Amino acid sequence: MARDRSPIVKQSRREGVALHPKAYKIMARKTGIPGQHANGRAGRTSLYLTQLREKQKVRRMYGLLEKQFARLMKEASNRSGLAGENLITLLERRLDNVVYRAGFAHSRRAARQLVSHGNFTLNSRRVDIPSIRVKAGDVIEVRPKSRKNGYFSALNEIVSDSAAQPIGWLKADAKKFLITITGNPTREEAEPDINEQLIVEYYSR
Repeated sequence: MARDRSPIVKQSRREGVALHPKAYKIMARKTGIPGQHANGRAGRTSLYLTQLREKQKVRRMYGLLEKQFARLMKEASNRSGLAGENLITLLERRLDNVVYRAGFAHSRRAARQLVSHGNFTLNSRRVDIPSIRVKAGDVIEVRPKSRKNGYFSALNEIVSDSAAQPIGWLKADAKKFLITITGNPTREEAEPDINEQLIVEYYSR
């Protein structure tokens, strides 16, 4: 399975947004984009570059590879409604994002690893595919076997320390190791600093 193995802190500095909790402290000390010639590139701006950087930021934020993201954008464009909002909705409905949003992981990257290791069930069936999409009425649970390991035995503390904000389309119960999807994600409940129109324009070139 292909994965982006580049350092998450460098990705965060390049996109100007903390993609992982450990990036916050480093970004507070180091400003600007990484690289030997970063200062020379910093002043270059164009509409294309703005669109590209927004696409890269969101792609890395949700942990998708380029081909995955392009396919998702194509699907979003073929659906009725606004393509940009459709894209955000499809991203939010990914299982790894749901695990992160519920506070069961400190980052989407950590949530993706938890899912890929088969620690969850979806509607009582074991799943290990982070990109599976949830829908209203779905129930996600930590597998009984996984509840005994050190990570999930401290799940209450993990949820308490999580930076994820409560959202209206899911309910999480750390004591029962349970996540229930109660509705559909709205644009207002997704990341506020995303300009999805720039991504639509990038793929419309």
